[in-house]
Amino acid sequence: MFRSHILKAAATGVAAILALSACGAGTSTGSAETIKVGALAVPAGDMLKHVQRELAAKEGLTVDYKEFSDYNTPNPAVSDGDIDANLFQNTTFMETYNKASGKDLVSVGKVYLPPMALYSNNVPSLEELPDGASIAIPNDPTNESRALKLLASKGLIEVSDNPITLKDVKANPKNLQFTEIENASLPQALNDKDAAIVTLAFALPAGLSADKQLLVEGKDSAYYNVLAVKAEMKDDPRVQKLYKILTSQDMKDFLQTKFKGLVIPAS
Repeated sequence: MFRSHILKAAATGVAAILALSACGAGTSTGSAETIKVGALAVPAGDMLKHVQRELAAKEGLTVDYKEFSDYNTPNPAVSDGDIDANLFQNTTFMETYNKASGKDLVSVGKVYLPPMALYSNNVPSLEELPDGASIAIPNDPTNESRALKLLASKGLIEVSDNPITLKDVKANPKNLQFTEIENASLPQALNDKDAAIVTLAFALPAGLSADKQLLVEGKDSAYYNVLAVKAEMKDDPRVQKLYKILTSQDMKDFLQTKFKGLVIPAS
């Protein structure tokens, strides 16, 4: 009989442990999943902070945002597994990185366009840009190509079919004087240049406003920024949830309110 009581107590204890385990598993399953995402502070950092505060919980997601200050480090951070995804680049930039590094980052999809524009502190309009004007442009292959195409779109220069550097300028009727500068320094170049081509990620923090734009990319641009991950992460549920949030109507409304049309959401 004593033995019977022992067996009964043991069985009860096992049942209790199993019940507690079941409750613990249920709590774990229902908790938010975390994804680590890197971006420059503006505008993608603002977008991810908005996701953190207002949108992620609805999708059972927690966003761990890491801020970067340049274009060179977010891709290695994804490749090395320090973060799960990044949001700062277009597919051309990503493919250039893959080719140079032998990595396999892929695009989950387009999210937003941070328009590149020609800014000036002194020249009031494109028509008044003087012959021989000094212009600073980005020095990395992707954004330099993009800048040359932007200038060519208004006939300021003529370029080859796929321009990459200044060597691909075929005609320069206004004798524009170009200086190649690292992206983050381009806003400061406006202090001693007639104009500079700056991407929005660096224009906004520098206080460059639309009224200083002489020329700007439109919605038909091929340079929308994408959510990028390693190839094996593309179908990860956390990645898909984040992409759904980033392309939602809630995010489009946030971009319009925050940036007044300067940041263009992917349609």
